[in-house]
Amino acid sequence: MAFAVAALADVLSGFLAFAPPVQWAVDLVTAIALFVVLGWQWILLPGLIMEAIPGLSIFPFWVIVVGAVAMWGTARPKVNG
Repeated sequence: MAFAVAALADVLSGFLAFAPPVQWAVDLVTAIALFVVLGWQWILLPGLIMEAIPGLSIFPFWVIVVGAVAMWGTARPKVNG
């Protein structure tokens, strides 16, 4: 489900590249949907930031982020001691 949401958002971003406010709204809704599907994942926040930078929307960041979560799981800080 997360890959479907991410792929749809990346496809829409390609068409909305010339309407940044609409694209930002789509990216915000995508981030919220991915938080609902995947739970709290810190890696989604850098994905949201990368999607908000003009010109970088040509890269499928949402699919890359979901793939990273699928491969490596949740990023957890090391606990010493």
